[in-house]
Amino acid sequence: MIRHIVLFKFKDGVSPEDPRVPVAESLARRVGDEVPDLRYWYAGRNFSDRPVAYDFVVIGLVEDEAALDRYMTHPFHQDAIAVWREISDWVIADVVERDATVVAHELAARR
Repeated sequence: MIRHIVLFKFKDGVSPEDPRVPVAESLARRVGDEVPDLRYWYAGRNFSDRPVAYDFVVIGLVEDEAALDRYMTHPFHQDAIAVWREISDWVIADVVERDATVVAHELAARR
């Protein structure tokens, strides 16, 4: 399993009140419903105002690198990226889960 984490930081001049922000956030939340390869999906706004804080996060879980590639190229995901590109910069991390059994139990508990 691969955990995909993306942290978004609004570009200079973009605030949460910008009308593009709720559109981007809504699209980010819908990615989990639209992309079948995602086993888990979370999207949310950061409430911290610390200078090093990012503004929004998405966290996904996919089965393997092939599923990660399908997620990355999925048309809905690409549409969401286009909106985020206008208003933010981001950093990502793709990490291999250490214990797939623990992940499987977490997923089962959510169902």
